[in-house]
Amino acid sequence: MTNYLRLLVPFLLVSPALLRAQGNGPTGQGGRAQALGNASVTLGGEVWAVATNPAGLGSLTRPAAGAFLENRYLISSLNVAAAALALPLGLVEPPATGLPARASRGVLGLAGQRWGGKLYNETRLGAAYGYRLGVVSIGGRLDVLQVSLQDLGSRRILTASLGGQADILPQRLTVGVHLYNLTQARLASYQDERVPTVLRVGLAYRPGKQVLVLAEAEKDVERAAGVKAGLEYLPVPAVAVRLGYASLGQQPTGGVGLRAGDFQLDYAAGWHSALGLSQYFSAGWQWGKAATQP
Repeated sequence: MTNYLRLLVPFLLVSPALLRAQGNGPTGQGGRAQALGNASVTLGGEVWAVATNPAGLGSLTRPAAGAFLENRYLISSLNVAAAALALPLGLVEPPATGLPARASRGVLGLAGQRWGGKLYNETRLGAAYGYRLGVVSIGGRLDVLQVSLQDLGSRRILTASLGGQADILPQRLTVGVHLYNLTQARLASYQDERVPTVLRVGLAYRPGKQVLVLAEAEKDVERAAGVKAGLEYLPVPAVAVRLGYASLGQQPTGGVGLRAGDFQLDYAAGWHSALGLSQYFSAGWQWGKAATQP
């Protein structure tokens, strides 16, 4: 117990924003998003959109599954484990001029996550839905969040989130927005403690097929705003190199991604000057036949 407190107290004093980001606030999952400083509100077409912005699920045309592991500052009690599943519904409509392929009835996403250790932990189970119509995608997610404290029991609450994405310039410029916990769900009556309500707005710009530039602003309704930025470069189609930065955590990040057929592996690492190293790893798999141009 004493060793645990020696680790936890400096962590809380140096950067409480980091704890909120990994606790009952909005989650950042997937090695790709973490390597990009979690500037992920515009990302889509992958299973981790179920966590970063459910509107991004609307770009998926094949079933996908993924697993994610995170270790913060080499402290086991801050570990995160998550899994996600995305299932396109209805027929897959092939791409048209200026528009990508899409599932005619949208995409259903399911996700689960556990964060924390024996003394304190949080478990989250969620269902999301994303739908693409032309250049616009919309999505929403419902979560059951359980917060548990050793010897003091647990509490369950329901949270809801909404997201949207729009292609301002198809295949070039995208805007994304996401509002987490729009109902401001109450966590405890003491001091009216509530789950964070967080608004994120971002832009994604592709100057070419090999480069993606991301910028994002994040605002918790009760705390200062922060900015995030990310850069992704593909030297070859199967390999991605990524850099990112998040101002609230004062943490630069970087990572690599590798695609092998239907499988995707992503690794990321972040460094905090006072707290040290964080590492992230995700694996994804897509199956089924991809839509083709008629």
